[in-house]
Amino acid sequence: MKTVFRWFGPENDPIPLKHIRQIPSVEGVVVTLPGFPVGEAWDEEKIAALHKTVRGGGLTMEVVESVEVHEDIKLGAGKRDLYIENYAETLRRLSKFGVKAVCYNFMPVFDWTRSDLAYELPDGSTVLYYDQGEIDKVTDPRQMAEDMKRSSGGAYMPGWDAEKLDRLIELFELYKSVDGEKLFENYAYFLGKIIPVAEECDIKMAVHPDDPPWNIFGLPRIVNNQKNIERILRAVDSPYNGLTLCTGSLGSDPDNDLPAIIRRFGEAGLADRIHFVHARNVKIIKAGLFHESAHLSKSGSYDMYEIMKALRDAGFDGYMRPDHGRMIWGENGRPGYGLYDRAIGAEYLNGLWEAIVKSEEAGLR
Repeated sequence: MKTVFRWFGPENDPIPLKHIRQIPSVEGVVVTLPGFPVGEAWDEEKIAALHKTVRGGGLTMEVVESVEVHEDIKLGAGKRDLYIENYAETLRRLSKFGVKAVCYNFMPVFDWTRSDLAYELPDGSTVLYYDQGEIDKVTDPRQMAEDMKRSSGGAYMPGWDAEKLDRLIELFELYKSVDGEKLFENYAYFLGKIIPVAEECDIKMAVHPDDPPWNIFGLPRIVNNQKNIERILRAVDSPYNGLTLCTGSLGSDPDNDLPAIIRRFGEAGLADRIHFVHARNVKIIKAGLFHESAHLSKSGSYDMYEIMKALRDAGFDGYMRPDHGRMIWGENGRPGYGLYDRAIGAEYLNGLWEAIVKSEEAGLR
């Protein structure tokens, strides 16, 4: 297992690389390149510059997130082949700089969604919060998007690009003819075109589960449970067609038994498809109402030891990053992506992993 840390780049992240390097377990950063219209190939010179910066900071750059999939691909619209070719070209360019995994999603219109980006816990820390009741009251998704951008403090938010938000009314109209099955067909088409390129480039494609893992605003979501994910992984039967196992996204639905899902993939011969893990805990208040928490098992609804043990049992040897943390100790920064709590989370998760491995080696399991 390789521990990595999400970093949004020198111009978009207040956390310097030298601080990330000081987290004992962290080997590299997970990067993105903002500023390109969705659907355009990423500029090779900018990839090279980012790679130089990361390597100069003593860290690796083997994982990329937020190579976004254009809505025409999800809709099966007329320009999808053009956008797929641009996506393929981005993979080719990333491969020149040692990138080995790309995390992406296939959520229509909206990326991750929350109703509060700074919900205060009893200890004074703040976390991301979701209340379906509040989401159901939203009559204008554009206003919700603007509110989220404002409460983020102006931080760059992947998946919430201005071009897409400007087209919200048009996109909602277009998606009226796309149900879950049609979305799956369009997704399978994308995979059929892009996975051969990923194989040539030696880049593992790792789809991120829907966040939250249920339909919102009448839009279908299909990367949301074990059955649907297994169907996606079998749509193109290649080790390069894989999953980002986000424990917080899948786990926000109490029907998703995370250790059981991991073990099911192992039984089904799909354990090697878990290329990347976003490890975090969530506290479920009731169905449709949850908030994020510290990574510690007792802080949320999930036993992180059991999750890490299931990953070890399944033979996981990919990348793991501590996902969304609390904002603590007076830190101001990107909601969910402060330095301190994610650093604590990284060491807690690695402590669990070390204990599991050493117990196994000592014959105690």
